[in-house]
Amino acid sequence: MDILGDGWTLLVLREIFYGESRFDGFIDSLGIARNTLTDRLRRLEAAGLLQRHPYQSEPVRHEYLLTDKGRDFFGALAAINAWGDRWLADDDGIPVVMHHTACGHDTQAKVVCSSCGESLHHQDIAVRTGPGYPARLLDSPDVQARFAMDGRPNE
Repeated sequence: MDILGDGWTLLVLREIFYGESRFDGFIDSLGIARNTLTDRLRRLEAAGLLQRHPYQSEPVRHEYLLTDKGRDFFGALAAINAWGDRWLADDDGIPVVMHHTACGHDTQAKVVCSSCGESLHHQDIAVRTGPGYPARLLDSPDVQARFAMDGRPNE
């Protein structure tokens, strides 16, 4: 969330997925302050989601391109977009349509189980600590109460 939890950061990534890659283009499409945009681009570059590439030498200007890590964020952004389409679209309809070129249909993101392909719903999910959870916290009663240690969904 330190990297992606900011609204401007999500909007910059959205614009990159929509095809924008240049600083002035972000300014025009988002109406973002130059210093704010500079900060978000630097943060995304430092986190490894973007790479800066020069496209002009006099003066030097850069475009921002997605890395593999950045491209992998598309699913999360598409899921946010699908939620917005469902709950925030007005009577005119959704603002942007995603078209799946591989099958030729308009689509929306759907979160599914990677094993069985069924839709994921929070009431059907049990969370447990993973191998990267801080070991020093595992014996905490709060942690044990928060996570479904017996495999049943939290209620």
